[in-house]
Amino acid sequence: MDTDTRKIEDDVRAEIAGDPRIPYPAEIAVDVVDGVATLRGAVGSFAQRHAAVADTRRTSGVEYVDDWLQVRLLDRDRREDAEIRGAALQRLEWDSEIPGDAIRVSVKDGWVTLKGDVVFQFQSDEAFNRVASLHGVTGVTNEIRADEPR
Repeated sequence: MDTDTRKIEDDVRAEIAGDPRIPYPAEIAVDVVDGVATLRGAVGSFAQRHAAVADTRRTSGVEYVDDWLQVRLLDRDRREDAEIRGAALQRLEWDSEIPGDAIRVSVKDGWVTLKGDVVFQFQSDEAFNRVASLHGVTGVTNEIRADEPR
C-alpha cells in the first residue's frame, strides 16, 4: 500500500473518529483503493451511517464512497413501523419548507421510503434529512421528485 493511500485511510478514520454523532468509530473499517473508500462494519443507527458516509466524502483524496455499513439497532432502539411512519409524517408536517402533504411515507422493518413530488430539490433533500435522523430508522429510500422551475 502506498503512503498516499494510507494517509487517505488515516484521514478518513480521523474524520469519523472526530464526529460526535458516531459513538463507536472503531467499529467502522476503512479501505481505500484508487480514490474509492469502502466502509464496512456496524453502526447503531441510520443517522450514524449517514454521518460516517458524509465524513468520508468530505475527506480529501476520496472520490467515491462504497457504503457497506450495516445498521444494527439495539433492542431499546427498535420501534414499530407504524410508530416510525407517524414520527416521519409529523416531522415532515412541522417543517414549513417541506410540503408534507405532498410526500407519502411507508416503512418496512425500519426502512423508510419517501415518495411524492416537490418543487425544489432542497425540499427533497430536507425531507430525507429530517426522516433519516429519526429514532429507529434503519435506512431511507428517497423517491421524491423535484420539478425545479426553469
